[in-house]
Amino acid sequence: MSNLRPFAAIRPNTSVVDKVASVPYDVVDRDEAAALAQGNPLSFLRVSRAEIDLPKDQNPYGDEVYAQAASNYKKLLEEGHLLQEEQPCLYVYQLQMGDQIQTGVAAAYSVDEYDHDKIKKHEKTRREKEDDRTRHIITLRAQTGPVFLTYRGQKAIDQLVEAITKTEPLYHLTAADGVRHTVWRVTETEALVNAFKAVPDLYIADGHHRAASASRTRAELKGDGSSNHFLAVAFPADQLKILPYNRVIKDLNGHTPEEFLTRLKQVCQVSQPADPSPKRRGQVSMYLGGQWYGLELKVPSQAGSPSEKLDVAILQSQVLDPLLGIADPRTDKRIDFSGGIRGTGELEKRVQAGEAVAFSMYPTSVDELMAISDAGEIMPPKSTWFEPKLRDALLIHQV
Repeated sequence: MSNLRPFAAIRPNTSVVDKVASVPYDVVDRDEAAALAQGNPLSFLRVSRAEIDLPKDQNPYGDEVYAQAASNYKKLLEEGHLLQEEQPCLYVYQLQMGDQIQTGVAAAYSVDEYDHDKIKKHEKTRREKEDDRTRHIITLRAQTGPVFLTYRGQKAIDQLVEAITKTEPLYHLTAADGVRHTVWRVTETEALVNAFKAVPDLYIADGHHRAASASRTRAELKGDGSSNHFLAVAFPADQLKILPYNRVIKDLNGHTPEEFLTRLKQVCQVSQPADPSPKRRGQVSMYLGGQWYGLELKVPSQAGSPSEKLDVAILQSQVLDPLLGIADPRTDKRIDFSGGIRGTGELEKRVQAGEAVAFSMYPTSVDELMAISDAGEIMPPKSTWFEPKLRDALLIHQV
């Protein structure tokens, strides 16, 4: 049983929605955020990444950043660029990227269900990132970017959502990356609220730090205001697309390329030439010395849990750790990750620029994600890259 509730959103004035709504705060670094916001004083990146309005050497977690975020947020409200709904509503939020279309329900979801694992997790969070977003929420008294949830589809919900999408939308914008964002306001909410009661579990697809920060906010505010709920959009799993999360390694752990290839052939089958993108589970494409190689991974016979059978886990246990000396990919500075949206050309570019080797992965499936979450396990870091991304500030939940 999943409990969601309507909320009186703060949202952009329709006349400036394309200027206010921004990419998620955590998919860009400071320089990228500054470039995206350049020439646009209404960009919500000036709230979610307020350090871009301060000197470049500013500590991104310094007091000045949160004060600047609050000032910029207040200005958007006072100048009428952000408005508040007169009544609590639900929202239907549709994303379209090329042929990929996914339609979810935006609402205030239960912190209690998150704390009691009825909203299931598959990723560890980092304390400093939790600290940042918790402070950001408490400073603004608002959750400004949604958690991305998924669930096993329900026909009753699908039918209700489809009917809503045939009405006039509240917002319909195409972002600079070509993704179309369409939002419908739902004032008659009872049917959707009741339909979600038949959903046994929700799963975090993306936004673990946002969800953890909502939980910490509730604890710090002692359940004050609307902090018992957090902003999220829930999509049926069969509509989602996961892209691969690729690996780039800075050096070969003291080996020459020839020595590394020799050792690699002792642990897996290596073929050449190979397609830069693997075609099935168990395959990895490797870019080394200006060439693509195909690797055939073997599921270890002792692998008993769903997470141990993931391609990223097998690559880690059979190649990255024993051959390249990367024992902990969460903390090792010799490994970096490249989201699948950047393509395999990004891997070639980085190796040609001086990094040692790159691995192009086959994407993890939504079924694998849910199986790992159901088992109470944690995925290896950077196992999934969801596209398209939700926009920050299209809907804001006050706490």
